[in-house]
Amino acid sequence: MKYDFTTSPDRRKMGSAKWKQMLNWSPNIPDDIVPLSVADMELDNPPEIKEGLSKFALEAVYGYTVPTDDYYDAVISWMKRRHNFNIEKEWIVNTSGVVTAFYNAVKAYTNIGDGVIIMTPVYYPFYSSIEKSKRKLIKNPLLNKNDYYEIDFENLEKLCKEESNKLILFCSPHNPIGRVWTKEELKKLEKIVLENNMIIISDEIHHDLVLPGYKHTVFQTLSNEIAERTITCTAPSKSFNLAGLACSNIIIKNEDLRNRFIEEMEKSGSTMVNIFGYEGCKLAYNKCENWLEELIDLININKNLVENFFKEKYPKITVTNMEGTYLQWINFKVLNMDKDQLENFMHKEAFFITDEGYIFGEEGVGYERVNLALPTDKLKICLKHLDRALEKVYS
Repeated sequence: MKYDFTTSPDRRKMGSAKWKQMLNWSPNIPDDIVPLSVADMELDNPPEIKEGLSKFALEAVYGYTVPTDDYYDAVISWMKRRHNFNIEKEWIVNTSGVVTAFYNAVKAYTNIGDGVIIMTPVYYPFYSSIEKSKRKLIKNPLLNKNDYYEIDFENLEKLCKEESNKLILFCSPHNPIGRVWTKEELKKLEKIVLENNMIIISDEIHHDLVLPGYKHTVFQTLSNEIAERTITCTAPSKSFNLAGLACSNIIIKNEDLRNRFIEEMEKSGSTMVNIFGYEGCKLAYNKCENWLEELIDLININKNLVENFFKEKYPKITVTNMEGTYLQWINFKVLNMDKDQLENFMHKEAFFITDEGYIFGEEGVGYERVNLALPTDKLKICLKHLDRALEKVYS
């Protein structure tokens, strides 16, 4: 490997959200543990980004800043060469984050009381963006077939035929279950959206993080018709560990939908992105593609490590096959613990600090979402602590 994926920076005093959360949960946690929770990485950023931002910091004036032509070129080029996604400069709307875009889009395209459909279990801001906007949360639970998940198209079609349901909030690749939806699945979804005049927000923030053997299809590339009804949410944050730079690219081809989105942004005054966010994104897309390829290799190694650990030692604890993202979904129901007992076991006895499955909806109770974006040796240490704890409760 050209890059260092063996070093884990000490983030205890950096203000890291998940480190602070871990230490609040488990103040006496062993020093060799790192959190496997919130979806950022226990890895250093690509050196090209660190060096580029350092140089930029010395040269730039930190005033009000808008995207440059170089910025747009970087985003357009990335989408084309990584995803065969042809976009135009005018389609790109910048926000401080994809979650911000969820909230904004829900308010832009629905009225109070309208239904917004989600496919559960799913990333928890999906819920809050609907409920805090006083819209109606409509669940279309994924079909769980022995920890392999599929979309319930039959029920989805029924929900989309209800006049009060206006919007679908879709996750692709899916967080937390790690599915990379096939083109055939997406075509079925496209048909339902078009036949029922729905609008779809496609959260594709993990679209760069697809493991060998799988292929991500950007939803709006399926046809010109579906592109006119889709808001595609992207960002460099997951791919390059840049969440703190707060810069996302929301792709909206339809001019009316784009104007409504921007108008909603203007209502809250949230139209400006951090100057370093623009530069970080540009550096990532222009200079860090090789780093990303090596990161995906690391994630695949870690995925196999965890799968083999449970298969060999605790086969009744099942691991959902992770096709994309770096978030592994693990079924601990065999331990016969309720959600509070399982959380306490993980935090206080196993020191295996993950995101609890229940935060992704009731379908996630009994599961843990494990972040695999860390050095393999660090992951082995976490598994060793988990092993010691499981030996006492597994039967």
